[in-house]
Amino acid sequence: MSATTEPARTAGGIETVGLDTIAEADRRGRPRDLFWPWFAANVSVLALSYGSFILGDGISFAQATVVAIVGIVVSFALCGVVALAGKRGSAPTMVLSRAAFGVHGNRLPAILSWILTVGWETVLAALAVLATSTVFRELGWNGGAGTKVVALIVVAVLIVGAGVAGFTVIMRLQQWITIITAVLTVVYVVLAIPHIRFDAVAHLAAGSPQAVIGALVFVMTGFGLGWVNAAADYSRYLPRTASGRGVFGWTTFGGALAPVILVVVGLLLAGSSKSLSDAVAADPIGALTSILPVWFLIPFAIVAILGLVGGAVLDIYSSGLALLTAGIRIPRPVAAGVDGVVMIAGAVYVAFIAPDFSSPFQAFLVTLGTPIAAWCGVFIADSLLRRRDYANAELYDARGRYGSVRWSAVLLVLVGTGVGWGLITNSYGVPAWLNWQGYLLGPFGLGGPTGAWQYANLGVLVALLIGFLGTLVLGRGAVREQEALPTGPAA
Repeated sequence: MSATTEPARTAGGIETVGLDTIAEADRRGRPRDLFWPWFAANVSVLALSYGSFILGDGISFAQATVVAIVGIVVSFALCGVVALAGKRGSAPTMVLSRAAFGVHGNRLPAILSWILTVGWETVLAALAVLATSTVFRELGWNGGAGTKVVALIVVAVLIVGAGVAGFTVIMRLQQWITIITAVLTVVYVVLAIPHIRFDAVAHLAAGSPQAVIGALVFVMTGFGLGWVNAAADYSRYLPRTASGRGVFGWTTFGGALAPVILVVVGLLLAGSSKSLSDAVAADPIGALTSILPVWFLIPFAIVAILGLVGGAVLDIYSSGLALLTAGIRIPRPVAAGVDGVVMIAGAVYVAFIAPDFSSPFQAFLVTLGTPIAAWCGVFIADSLLRRRDYANAELYDARGRYGSVRWSAVLLVLVGTGVGWGLITNSYGVPAWLNWQGYLLGPFGLGGPTGAWQYANLGVLVALLIGFLGTLVLGRGAVREQEALPTGPAA
């Protein structure tokens, strides 16, 4: 595969760029353009449901608010750092990751990235189907299997169609999604305010430090840590002269703004009504319709579906790139189509077969969040150690300065994952095949899988630190050796 793109990057309106470095002539835009895709992908009303998930850990409103703000902002700040690497390297996130892991060693995080992004596509598509079905039932129409099938077809066409079309279509679509969903979400919040009972919220009992940490980890994995493996995929089109501070700021601001507001509102709603909070576990978005007037149900369905589509569109684009980075040799549009098939199959299971949403969703977040956190630590530390831009052509050549496999980085991810999984638990026991987790809670003196630390999910934070600190110690020399080598003509 060539290291640079040709000026003609589309065929029939479909982006033909795959893993290639973006040529100088094709780099365009300003850092503030990053606001649109990141805001649109995270303005989903799903964020309202996080209020129920967070309070389910048994903490007070004040604790939950601090956890929400800190967890969302810090996790999206990690995305901001990764986005900076995209501006410096003008290549997809998982291609830039080769500098830390080696060209072939990077297949491990590429596979992890593909699994995570496809998982999120599945979750978002299934939620859109469930929300549509619930809205139809509330209107007195048929919200059964037929409605779900039609909803799934519409959602799949939107998501897969945009993913196949590529960058330009996605950026334009995200602007419209941002405007529409922002306006309708504000209306939803206004309609929800009368249902908030501040007295009930104020009397929520404070939780233990372990519960607060567990809630923080859940928020981080549910928001920014779910995007770090894709954060450079959109900043790579910016000119390398673009402001680094602007790239970091607009990525962080665009990603965090809507979730912070929506999660706090969701906390107020969940703290006001236990019945609403319990209903969210089965249908996180559809349950929110119970407090709406009938006239707003259709607009609510629109905002719910568009918000979820906005997130899934970014995921399917990045999952296709991750699949290519893992070594699958097919065109990028075909990769997006393959991921779409997997997404549809998964969405069918969640929407038509699975008895519960909340339990497997939370297990999915912390289980995959652990190795991704370890990778994130390695990637961020590696990028911070670098004083020069990436040698782009050598990101595609195992004989170049980045080599075939950098074992220190691979081992840090494996160790971080192994230790991390030993310090998390599948809190609800669903799915049961994950109940082996938490095997280090006993040996580390933390009370075992049923002790006080069982829900803290320390493993995600530990994995992040192992990857980050380990790379600062073990990777510094390798980075200096790489940067001491002469660089060929700029891409």
